[in-house]
Amino acid sequence: MPESSLLRVPANDFARQWQEIRADAIDAIERVGRSGWLVLGEEVDAFERELAAWWGAPHAIAVASGLDALEIALRCAGVPSGSRVLTTPLTAFATTLAIIRAGLAPVWCDVDDSGGLDLDRAEAALHADRSIRAVVPVHLYGHPLDSEALEQLAAEHGVVVIEDCAQSVGAERNGRPTGLAGEAAGTSLYPTKNLGALGDGGVVLTRSRDIAEQARCLRNYGQRGRYEHVAVGLNSRLDELHAGILRSALLPRLPRWLSRRREIAARYTEALGGSALRPIVAGGGRSSHHLFPVEVTAADPSDVLERLADRGVQVGRHYPVVCPDQPAAQDLGSVVGDLGVARRIAEREVSLPINPQLEDAEVDAVLDACREVCA
Repeated sequence: MPESSLLRVPANDFARQWQEIRADAIDAIERVGRSGWLVLGEEVDAFERELAAWWGAPHAIAVASGLDALEIALRCAGVPSGSRVLTTPLTAFATTLAIIRAGLAPVWCDVDDSGGLDLDRAEAALHADRSIRAVVPVHLYGHPLDSEALEQLAAEHGVVVIEDCAQSVGAERNGRPTGLAGEAAGTSLYPTKNLGALGDGGVVLTRSRDIAEQARCLRNYGQRGRYEHVAVGLNSRLDELHAGILRSALLPRLPRWLSRRREIAARYTEALGGSALRPIVAGGGRSSHHLFPVEVTAADPSDVLERLADRGVQVGRHYPVVCPDQPAAQDLGSVVGDLGVARRIAEREVSLPINPQLEDAEVDAVLDACREVCA
């Protein structure tokens, strides 16, 4: 196929997104500029209230990143320093980093075929090791884990559950959103996320007023009042510009964008069923489809990436190296079992484009390319 005839399909299209949100974003920038207040002001307060109402969480605390959100949530939930924390090996390394930065030790447990923490294996690990004091599950790819099962783990084993919802904005299971099964949750506002800022950011979600107050203290140098530092805190504040754009230009469009992601995912799932690119689907509930992962079953994943790229399709890998194999994690945690499922998915997963700006012709082009590659 001649290079000039290719229809290029990006994994994310921020230029096209800007054209959609431009007027509302510029209005928000103008509003913040006129206010003369740039950090922790009315825009952040309003965004926190509006996101909490949309999510169904009593409290939302805006911070500088998803990593910070998880670290702050762990610290505010009172997990004792040095405690062991059960988590997944198949995730962005930020999940492991948050545990380590909070002064805790990760214990990696295998996943199931949906990519999420295998809750049966987690149950067995908690039963075998009473020193584990917390669980940090990840709703990977946007696929929601079973919130009732997470609550049961917490109740039966006396552990703190802190959910990583970086990819699950808009996901739900049994009529419940992710993020409300444990003491707190962290989500990310990184630009690629379903609700992404024009830069970095994150949010702590919780039902606890005490945790919310502690989180607001920790994000601002550990201050309870001006120049009254009661904790060793962070500089982790979402600024007014980001908050203004999020609440005016991005959050109002989120329901429509989630609907579009689900339309694309449904087309991919139907078209690729039984092919050598096996969709990795949720184990239950309704995914937010932050990513559309497929497992390459009959070829070299690197070769598939190259051949799809040759056909104009930008494809990603999430996540090709499990967390305990990262050099930074050596001697900082422990592994339960052989992580066979996690390692298999890490080795064979590729992610197809699923951003809500995709047009139908681009989805057709992705599927045509997949059929050619799988032929």
